Amino acid sequence: MPTTLFSKASLMCGFALICLLTRTLALPAATAAQQPLKHRPNILIIFTDDQGVNDVGCYGSEIPTPNIDSLAKQGIQLNQFYAASSICTPSRFGLLTGRYAQRSQDRLTGALMFLEQRDLQRGIRQHERMFVKDLQQAGYQTHLVGKWHLGHGDKKFWPTEHGFDSFFGHTGGCVDFFTCQYANKPDWYRGRDLVKTTGYATDVITDEALNRLDQLSVSDRPWLMHLAYNAPHFGKGWDEATQSAVNIMQPKPADLKQVQSINDPLRRAFAAKVVGMDKSIGLVLKKLNSTGMDQNTFVIFMTDHGGDAKYGGSNKPLRGGKATLFEGGIRVPCLVRFPGVIQPGSHSNAVASALDWYPTLAELTRISVPKTLDGQSLMPILTGKPVTTHRPIVWATGAHESLERKAWAAARIENWKWVRPPQQKAMLFDLETDPTEQTNLAAKHPALMKRMRTLVDESFQGQ
Repeated sequence: MPTTLFSKASLMCGFALICLLTRTLALPAATAAQQPLKHRPNILIIFTDDQGVNDVGCYGSEIPTPNIDSLAKQGIQLNQFYAASSICTPSRFGLLTGRYAQRSQDRLTGALMFLEQRDLQRGIRQHERMFVKDLQQAGYQTHLVGKWHLGHGDKKFWPTEHGFDSFFGHTGGCVDFFTCQYANKPDWYRGRDLVKTTGYATDVITDEALNRLDQLSVSDRPWLMHLAYNAPHFGKGWDEATQSAVNIMQPKPADLKQVQSINDPLRRAFAAKVVGMDKSIGLVLKKLNSTGMDQNTFVIFMTDHGGDAKYGGSNKPLRGGKATLFEGGIRVPCLVRFPGVIQPGSHSNAVASALDWYPTLAELTRISVPKTLDGQSLMPILTGKPVTTHRPIVWATGAHESLERKAWAAARIENWKWVRPPQQKAMLFDLETDPTEQTNLAAKHPALMKRMRTLVDESFQGQ
């Protein structure tokens, strides 16, 4: 690898860092598989909730996020990165399995609802392979801190049944940030045991992550931490007067003081939650530095889908938002840092997807991958190699009666984006010239329309 990819600070790591790169990226699979575990990189995935492309400072937001932005300065900013879905549950399924959620046994294309009886028996199944399990079997320590949302009823859906050594967090889509309950129902666990918490949800998650990192710092085995914040998603409160659950923004008063310049009260409350989370992320990154693990930790920051304007999120200038399949619902912030491998301050406009993390992490850690994955490795993009094409991407967001949502479908091939909104004819956009999806070109390209419709139909096959 050319030395121009190394910062001055990285070069000071000398021989140890060169050995890391050689072992991680250059050795044949058979040789790399024999390398000592301690030489393989740690992996930290910071995954936030309902945070749009205009809700992170380095992407142009008015919300200050200096700690998140530091990952862009020290790594790469991906400018055409897509979530696996515009809704929480299928987005998480796609990230962890590398497969479209419409291929899942339970058709997890909509959000699992904590209080709905039918969703007690729905979730990720044992045969639906996650990269977490692969890393665990390869000797990695694996930990989930925060939000799960891939099954909350039967314990067969539990994260510890799917490759995580430990789980501390909640199983449903959201919680009250001050009680850490789903409305008035307990939903905070350590492993399989319900636990009571003291403090604000973002801080509770962060404190656990910091304690876990202290423990991991004295281990000679590599680790994966999936740090899944439930912020800046709205809180799920409880209204005593009506005896019903209520969606409510719940920022900390101290964080509100830092965003007083934002006039709109809803946007201000949302921004305060982002600011508080950014401070927490700063503490996590500082802990990596202070324990000396930062140089050998592959850090990903991304969000689960676009922001929800009803609760203060923003995806400007993109069209649409959460639960839609216009760009604002699925194109999200993504930053990646790995000292000595990823050039600091770099940008990429290459198309990339959350579906790609499974094959990327497999290449990084030299584990085998299933042939059925829907993504492809991002290592060429991350290391600055020319990338001209990306595998087609398909999205399917399911109808949800209780949330009054109807089904969407979309696909992207190179610069072409096909979108079928609910009860409307499909549209076609050229994202290179029309990134905000204003000019429908469907009538001019019937053959392409047919091809992209076929891609969507085929994505429902191959469980």
